Amino acid sequence: MSNDRWNAVDTYFNEQLAPADEALSAAVAASDAAGLPQIAVAANQGKLLHLLALAQGARKILEIGTLGGYSTIWLARALPADGQLISLEYDPAHADVARANVARAGLDKTVEVRVGAALDTLAQLEAEDAGPFDFFFIDADKVNNPNYVEWAVELSRPGSLIVVDNVVRDGTVADATSEDPSVLATRRMIELVGEHPRLSATAVQTVGLRGYDGFLLARVQD
Repeated sequence: MSNDRWNAVDTYFNEQLAPADEALSAAVAASDAAGLPQIAVAANQGKLLHLLALAQGARKILEIGTLGGYSTIWLARALPADGQLISLEYDPAHADVARANVARAGLDKTVEVRVGAALDTLAQLEAEDAGPFDFFFIDADKVNNPNYVEWAVELSRPGSLIVVDNVVRDGTVADATSEDPSVLATRRMIELVGEHPRLSATAVQTVGLRGYDGFLLARVQD
């Protein structure tokens, strides 16, 4: 089946089930105008994150990898009025775009974007006793995914959900001979999750507007 067919199906699903609104459209436009890479989640994927966070009854969300704040808006909209979302972004320019997009969506009181290397910021969150978080979305540099998952468990509670994006790597995740650092780290992360005594997980392949990829979903056990 061709990419054109996948894209057409995604477009149909988005139009029917996850239509863009002013804030989301503006976030995409502002991110494009600022020259950010066009790697944000698709609308139907953003809606999936939103529904997962709603079903989880999340009050505190931690996002690792903000980019332009598109997924941040979807997630923050799942929070109650007194909820909190902290999003970690390495690039200050990306963070500036994300903050403006979040403010335009009326979520600046709910969302805090922190700038810096995520491993440093995660340690700061632990020192601040900022957790536990109910929901984690990991979508940053792939070579650190094993570390990010370990931090998510550290900052979690029993029942917390962890979503890790981009785990299929265009199918190369199944290649045990790959020397690609992102593939190697993704495989280490999946093996870590599979062996972790506190995690129960699955992974799902996807096709569509963001190509051939997929995500991992894990639940922190008691």
